[in-house]
Amino acid sequence: MASPEALRRLIVNADDFGRSRSINTSVVRAHREGILTTASLMVNGEACDEAVLLARENPRLGVGLHLTLVMGQAALPPSEIPGLVNARGEFSDNAVASGFRYFAYGELRDQLRREIAAQFGKFRATGLPLDHVNGHLNLHLHPTIFGLLMEHAQQWGVRHLRLTRDPFWLNARLIRGEWLYRVSHAIIFNLISWRARGELRRRGIRHTARVFGLLQNARVDEGFVTQLLPHLPAGDSELYSHPSLDEFKSELDALISPRVKAFVAEQRIQLIRYQDL
Repeated sequence: MASPEALRRLIVNADDFGRSRSINTSVVRAHREGILTTASLMVNGEACDEAVLLARENPRLGVGLHLTLVMGQAALPPSEIPGLVNARGEFSDNAVASGFRYFAYGELRDQLRREIAAQFGKFRATGLPLDHVNGHLNLHLHPTIFGLLMEHAQQWGVRHLRLTRDPFWLNARLIRGEWLYRVSHAIIFNLISWRARGELRRRGIRHTARVFGLLQNARVDEGFVTQLLPHLPAGDSELYSHPSLDEFKSELDALISPRVKAFVAEQRIQLIRYQDL
């Protein structure tokens, strides 16, 4: 038996649940046949209703809110949030420009607050327990958005949140290439996570010690996962991915891989959800 100090627990999450039927099918398969424990729901996704039905059929799957404020559809009509969306109610696909505008233009803060509240309201209407909160492209840690989440944490029921800190030096030992992306994202998210951590502690909002997947940029394949698991640090971690039948099938294959499942068992890694923290 592993000592208590060496206990390793892992949340295995799928982002973009509800975005498409392909993703929904992959999430359920990865949960039933593989190591997936949680999924993050896009409440404005075109396949959200199907995702909710599937979640109800799989009550052990922890479902959280995948807050979407870029590259997706809004919950509110364009007339209520004209500074955030186009005439079709779509957020910009330019995450960097959107992030700058959300930070620099204070008049957008109230529109963001109302849109975020609407997305929490749509999640609440599903009747599913809120396992966790995170954001599309991890935008939930953007200073303006994170500030709104903390300001309304009790009202919106935020008890578990992804604190996106992917250990760079461990990632660098396991994988080569994409250095500019990996270094830049490690620096940015270490800074904003360091800023957010104290506020989460003060409010008693639970999170894992580290999050894997950010520096892989949709390359959480079997090779990466089998390299990661033996080096998984003690304590609580999250591994997130984007399994689908088409665009990211390699990520689905990793989650249902017999080799990966065997590694989890051999390494005595406990698979948990956010609500188990």
